[in-house]
Amino acid sequence: MTTTSGLLLIDKPAGLTSHDVVARLRKLFQERRIGHAGTLDPMATGLLVVAVGTSTRLLRFAQVETKRYVGTVQLGVATDSLDGDGSITQRRAVPELTTEEVNAVAATMIGSQRQVPPMVSALKVGGRRLHEMAREGLEVERAPRDIVIDAFYLTPTQQFESWDFDVTCSVGTYVRVLLSDLSEKLGTVGHLSALRRISSGHHHVDDARTLDELATLSDVTIALAPPARMVDGLESFILDAPDVVKMRLGQRIELNRSFVGDEIAAFDDAGELVGVLRSRGELWKPEIVLSRAGGSS
Repeated sequence: MTTTSGLLLIDKPAGLTSHDVVARLRKLFQERRIGHAGTLDPMATGLLVVAVGTSTRLLRFAQVETKRYVGTVQLGVATDSLDGDGSITQRRAVPELTTEEVNAVAATMIGSQRQVPPMVSALKVGGRRLHEMAREGLEVERAPRDIVIDAFYLTPTQQFESWDFDVTCSVGTYVRVLLSDLSEKLGTVGHLSALRRISSGHHHVDDARTLDELATLSDVTIALAPPARMVDGLESFILDAPDVVKMRLGQRIELNRSFVGDEIAAFDDAGELVGVLRSRGELWKPEIVLSRAGGSS
């Protein structure tokens, strides 16, 4: 069994689903255990955070990270999917807008809020995906979700109806819903016409590889970062040798230090990630344990 494991940053091209990317990576790495943190729609490009091998057990730590996107909103035209892949449902005149006016409206959308997911999405309601029901002409009630917009500003393009945007937001934010809502606040309609994910937490698209670049490598495993990069957002602690043994045996450990969170990344004295510990009263229980080679322990 292969012990290939680690973090992989991919610059996704337009036209592929995130699932398509994973399928190609499984062939390149000859590894079934590959997953990603944060789906990108087919029209979107940019950073896709991928875990290979047993590092997929650490994916949930990458899925809660703040994300940054850039793209373009097309004013005056609405689509059923809220992006350029959908069918046009409405056209409306676009008022004359200054950069100051647009960003004043965008500023009102910064902060904590609740957002209703779009019908054309992969979310499930009653066991069925919303986009499947949308294709049948159905619309069902969707529970709003809590999101946070940390930064949001726009700049005009050479085309009157198009504006480039830059947004930093919490996980679970639908950028196309945000842009549709902004268009309404500006007195018109609009849809997302281009989207690129720039970063997710500490990970940046500048450090990512394309699928074509990976395909040229004689050994694709050199593109993998250590599993420890999956838990950059966790507090960390270096275990002494006896505690490393205890953790690998699944035994609870007593640590002479306090932590803010209830999960920490545990390392050995060589700097290798042993796994993740979870607080259990005054002790710490092994939640995820990795072998020295990066495989399951």
